[in-house]
Amino acid sequence: MSLAHKADWEQTKERLRLWWAHGYFGRCALAVTAARDNPPARPVPPQPKTLQDRWYDLDAIAARNEYGFSRTFYGGEALPMWHAGYPGIASIPTILGCPCEAGMQTAWHDPLLTDPEGFDIRSLRLDEGHPAYRYHMSVLARALKESAGRSLPSLGAFYHGGDTLAAVRGTEQLLIDCIERPEVVRDAEEWLMDMWFGFYDRTYAAVKGATQGSACWMGVWAPGKTYTMANDFSYNISTAMFCDLFLPALERQTRFLDYSIYHVDGVNAFRHVDVLCELPRLHALQILPGAGQPSPLHFMDVLKKVQAAGKNLHISIRPQEVEEALSTLSARGLYIATRTDTQAHAEELLKQVERWSVDRG
Repeated sequence: MSLAHKADWEQTKERLRLWWAHGYFGRCALAVTAARDNPPARPVPPQPKTLQDRWYDLDAIAARNEYGFSRTFYGGEALPMWHAGYPGIASIPTILGCPCEAGMQTAWHDPLLTDPEGFDIRSLRLDEGHPAYRYHMSVLARALKESAGRSLPSLGAFYHGGDTLAAVRGTEQLLIDCIERPEVVRDAEEWLMDMWFGFYDRTYAAVKGATQGSACWMGVWAPGKTYTMANDFSYNISTAMFCDLFLPALERQTRFLDYSIYHVDGVNAFRHVDVLCELPRLHALQILPGAGQPSPLHFMDVLKKVQAAGKNLHISIRPQEVEEALSTLSARGLYIATRTDTQAHAEELLKQVERWSVDRG
C-alpha cells in the first residue's frame, strides 16, 4: 500500500525494519525532505492569529498539515507525519495538573508540588476527564481520519523520563531533591514510569492498526511500540546520579517498548552515553548537540562510541555534511536526517549516498 504523500511507503517500511534490526540495505537510512516539484495548486491556509487557531482548531490544523504535505518531497526514510504540534499542552504534566502557559511556538509548565520540604507523587492522578487528556485523544482520532491513505498519524510528544518529574516539581527544586531526598526521587520516577506505560498503551492502541506499528514526534516509524525516550533534566546532573535515580526506570522503558531510541539532547548530556549504550534493549541513540553548538560531526568520538557499542545512530546534519559523515561512520545502523533546497538535490543526494555508504560492521 502506498500513501498519497509517500508513494514508496511499503519499501520504506522494509528498510526501516532492517534499520531497527541493525541490518544493512546497501546504504545508511536517509530521511531527506525538500520543496516538492510542481506541487498541486491549492490555496495557502491562513496563518494562525490566536492560540486557539494555533493549537486547538483541528480543522485549521488539518488544512495546514495537508498543505505542507502537498508541497514536500519525502525522500528515503522521510515520512509525512500528521500532528497538531508538540507544545506540551496535552502532555502528561498538564494532565496531572501542572499549569501550562502556551505561546505561539511552545508552552511552559509551572510546578505543581512546590513544598520545599518534600512531595508525594502519589497524590497526583492521570485524569481521563482532564481537558488536556480529552484533547490528546481527539487529536489522535483526527490524525487517524485525516491521514488514512495519505500520511501517518503521530503518537505525539507527551513527556518522558525525569522531565515529567521536573515539570511537576520544578527543575531547581528537583535538583535539591536529588541531593536531599534521592530515595523519594527514585520512587517517584518509577511510579511515573508505570503511569507512562498506561498512557502509552492507550495512545498506541488508537494508532497501531492504521500504521502497522507507530511513530512519535521524531518521525521514525517502527513495526511495533516505539517512542523516543529522553531525560533532558539529566543535562544538569552527574552520570552517577543519573544511574542511581533515573536509569532504572529508563531500563524498564526499553523493556516495555518494542523499539527504543534515546534522545541525547545537549553536550552536557553526552557524559551519559556510555551507560546508555550498556542498556541491552536500547536500539538507538540520537546525538543532538543542541542550539548554538557545532554539528554532530564535531563530536565524532561520541558518534563512534555509539556505533562501537552496536547501537543504531541518529544524527541531523546539513546535506553538504553527508559525504563527510559517511567517510568515517559505518552506514550500518546510521540514520541521517537532512533537508535540501530542491527535490532534484534530494534525489541526487539519495543516489550519492548509495555510493558513499560503507558497511564498517
